[in-house]
Amino acid sequence: METNPTHSSLVAVGDSFTEGMSDLLPDGSYRGWADVLAGRMATRTPGFRYANLAVRGKLIQQIVDEQVDAAAAMRPDVITLVGGLNDTLRPKCDMGRVKGLLTEAVERLAPSCDQLVLMRSPGRQGPVLERFRPRMEELFACVDELAERHGALVVDLYGAPSLADPRLWDVDRLHLTGEGHRRVAEAVWQTLGYEAEDTEWRTPPPATAPPGWLARRTADVRFTRRHLLPWIGRRLTGRSSGDGRPAKRPELGPYEAPAA
Repeated sequence: METNPTHSSLVAVGDSFTEGMSDLLPDGSYRGWADVLAGRMATRTPGFRYANLAVRGKLIQQIVDEQVDAAAAMRPDVITLVGGLNDTLRPKCDMGRVKGLLTEAVERLAPSCDQLVLMRSPGRQGPVLERFRPRMEELFACVDELAERHGALVVDLYGAPSLADPRLWDVDRLHLTGEGHRRVAEAVWQTLGYEAEDTEWRTPPPATAPPGWLARRTADVRFTRRHLLPWIGRRLTGRSSGDGRPAKRPELGPYEAPAA
């Protein structure tokens, strides 16, 4: 890992986490950690270029089929790859197949960039994490092994207390808030060797009084109606939230961070 490196291009590969949900901008689009990271890198390097191929809801097979070759062909300085977590949340998940596809993606991407970045994805405290924790940790063990084998960097978001704090997650309980995405960008920034802008990104926000029983139940009902039931409906019908959506930023071109 370099100290205060200079990178002239970045390509982000993945699903909704990398697309930027739920870091909403005033115009209704999503920003997210990859855009924040690209904006920082652009301020240091004139002519910096950025592409974000991520699409919400994508499984690791779709990421391999639809994004990996495109990212490799761009031959950027840095590629970030985060995928497989959507697979682990499916009732029927073949972890051997998921790990094989992730291995295929890394083997194709690592030779095509100067630095490949992988991640141990964050997990929100709660029953969902506990239910799927064994699969997630099996996936992350594969990430660590692949990184060692191919010289990739690993950003450990799973081990960061701040990113397990429910206050940094949106009401859908699946995606980080804007503050959560900012902290992820900081984590990747530091892992790449840049000087820290926030040395406390792993530290949770100051303690606040927990919501009362009625507020929690109201939030549970709202979550079930707006997010859980539609999610279940898509699973039962084989649909995805990303069906028909193009890549967020499909071309590797000059980048200037949008106004927050």
